[in-house]
Amino acid sequence: MITTKNQTGIKAEPGKQEIFITREFEAPRELVFKAFTDPELIVRWLGPRELKMRIDKYDCRSGGAYRYIHTDPAGNDYGFHGVIHDVTAPERIIQTFEFEGLPESGHVTLETTRFEALPDNRTKVTVQSVFQSVADRDGMLQSGMERGVNDSHSRLDELFEAGEIV
Repeated sequence: MITTKNQTGIKAEPGKQEIFITREFEAPRELVFKAFTDPELIVRWLGPRELKMRIDKYDCRSGGAYRYIHTDPAGNDYGFHGVIHDVTAPERIIQTFEFEGLPESGHVTLETTRFEALPDNRTKVTVQSVFQSVADRDGMLQSGMERGVNDSHSRLDELFEAGEIV
């Protein structure tokens, strides 16, 4: 595991229905965008370290859709799916996100991910997640999301440092 100078920021203002996640990466925007859109790469970094990921469907284009499953060490599956509304390479992805394990369906989040080129071949990623209610947003925060996001970003750093994304 590498040590990074970049820290993930998670901002959730009380009473609001959104979360902002910001992170800088030591890689050019085109490669960071590729890491977020190539299913062969996504399975290598998205999610907590102890979970295995498999992709059921990943059609990364405007009008596409995705579904993936995380499996914990005990063999329990956790499914996630959404619709990809807009892909503007290498600048932006707009998609929905839904966790399939809730007692009722329909708790959909709208996510906008922006990729900003920085000097020295670095990239800033900003994700805005808008929830249907403050309760949904707070439930996501309480679910362990922060650890999963931090694990994901650390794993992505490792892929960049090892030169495995080209």
